[in-house]
Amino acid sequence: MILSGFFRALGQTGDRRFRRVLLIGVGLTLALLIGACWITFAGIGWMVGDDASLPLIGEVSWLNDLAAVGGLLAMMVASVFLMVPVASAITSMYLDQVADAVEDKHYPGLPPVEGVGFAEGLQDTLSFLGVIIAANLVALIFYIFLAPFAPFIFWGLNGYLLGREYFTLAAMRRLGREGANQLRKRHMLTIWAGGILMAVPLTVPVLNLVVPILGAATFTHIFHGLAAKRG
Repeated sequence: MILSGFFRALGQTGDRRFRRVLLIGVGLTLALLIGACWITFAGIGWMVGDDASLPLIGEVSWLNDLAAVGGLLAMMVASVFLMVPVASAITSMYLDQVADAVEDKHYPGLPPVEGVGFAEGLQDTLSFLGVIIAANLVALIFYIFLAPFAPFIFWGLNGYLLGREYFTLAAMRRLGREGANQLRKRHMLTIWAGGILMAVPLTVPVLNLVVPILGAATFTHIFHGLAAKRG
């Protein structure tokens, strides 16, 4: 079911609605990261100032430049880990369009759905963004001390988070939030396995930006497979 859903989603990546959501997600993510960089540099300049005084050295004029370079390097490292989680969270606001495209093509007999309202979608997006960033920042500790197992920790953690999020988004369109949660709990291992399949490409540059679209489409297929199995 998981592989079938993945390959069917892969075969639909040329859909114009898929491309539109991808461009929106990547564009907003880049804008957010650029804004974060600007705020970081402005904050560093405000805290350090043009000149500073160090014990035993006296006044120095290069500390601001050093802090700016350090801030730039820190933002570059952070962006490597946060680019995809942030893109996934932002794109989740528009994944209803991906699910609609999948259902129009593969499940044409289904009745239309109202979709998730903007306020509810924004709340879910901010919640998912907070959880996925916090989890990945905490996981950095394990990546450092358990370096040989870092890829498996990354795949397992993000597989769980992505699977949980994308399945819930797909299921609650048809079952409501409570029904989606109940179905997810009954099939958590299947959903986690599907999430790991989505998490593996996260380590591949450029391809990782397509993961939110593939994830939403794949889990729409997985939802319909599990719902049919449930009867």
